[in-house]
Amino acid sequence: MNYRLVPALQVDLWQPSSTFHIVEGTVTDVRVPQNTSRSLLPFLQQANIQYTILISDLQKAIENQTGLKSYRNRRSLPGYNYEVYHSLEEIQDWMYHLNKSHSDLVHMFSVGKSYEGRPLFVLKLGKRARPYKKAVWIDCGIHAREWIGPAFCQWFVKEALQTYQTDPTMRRMLTQLYFYIMPVFNVDGYHFSWTNDRFWRKTRSKNSRFPCHGVDANRNWKVKWCDEGASFHPCDDTYCGPYPESEPEVKAVAHFLRKHRKQIKAYLSFHAYAQMLLYPYSYKYATIPNFSCVESAAYNAVNALQSAYGVRYRYGPASSTLYVSSGSSMDWAYKNGIPYAFAFELRDTGHFGFLLPETLIKPTCTETMLAVKNITLHLLKKCH
Repeated sequence: MNYRLVPALQVDLWQPSSTFHIVEGTVTDVRVPQNTSRSLLPFLQQANIQYTILISDLQKAIENQTGLKSYRNRRSLPGYNYEVYHSLEEIQDWMYHLNKSHSDLVHMFSVGKSYEGRPLFVLKLGKRARPYKKAVWIDCGIHAREWIGPAFCQWFVKEALQTYQTDPTMRRMLTQLYFYIMPVFNVDGYHFSWTNDRFWRKTRSKNSRFPCHGVDANRNWKVKWCDEGASFHPCDDTYCGPYPESEPEVKAVAHFLRKHRKQIKAYLSFHAYAQMLLYPYSYKYATIPNFSCVESAAYNAVNALQSAYGVRYRYGPASSTLYVSSGSSMDWAYKNGIPYAFAFELRDTGHFGFLLPETLIKPTCTETMLAVKNITLHLLKKCH
């Protein structure tokens, strides 16, 4: 059962080691075993703690997304279903298929290997019209449990390939730019979220001194590493790792971005959930040098997004709009010379949270597509 207490953090009460402190006035999501929910309700009432039951049967909600029921209509590549969540194996099969069937626009390659030895695949998307073109980097799934991220990355590729011939904007985008798209950044964690723990966030690296696995791949970048908003403790969800770029996934992507930083003009990373469009800085309260250009791009992007279904996104510097966090990929990209660095926090604002239903994949991706196209068009203009 998923309770909301009067999405700052999530707590698992079925884990014996789970100790936590809820700050007064904050909102906290708590997951409890079904057999203890009856005893919890009187306690909450007696303690005068306001609560809302968001999902009454959490296990059933998880099984609806991972179960075998929809397995058959996930697998067929020619009729690939973009309105369901896909396992890592299915996503990688899909990437192989596109690499063969759309070789004029798609080139698949690996930037390295994960901790558990899985390839870190990227799709290079664009018309090979000239030797040098500016580029946009897009990654999804840096946090394993945020499944709507990889769903959007796949949606973006689908839209690009299906509308390239008919949509002048898409044709311009793919003619004038390359898009490097990494549908699943944290491949080991994403796989683990399908097989073992739907709410897993981190990578799957092992720690020699602690039994806890994984590092927060969005606290492991070499920019104000392990300062405010990150933890030194390996069992915490925001563990920054033993040193910057300790995670092979982070190191591989950082190496690729460094190598291509003169070409890459925008970095877009997709997360969930909060309905926000964030830009630097995350690690401090300060205004970036090209604030007016970035802020203008964000303003136009959220307005374009809202035009689809009326969904409102907040936008602004990550530190003041969401919270302060150090060692993030967005800040690192900006500090390494990529002038437009954004992090999207996709739907919703907490009712479903990480368990966003498959019925909301299409509207979420449709509206987000408008925002990304808007940012891309802004990039193609000169902003002073």
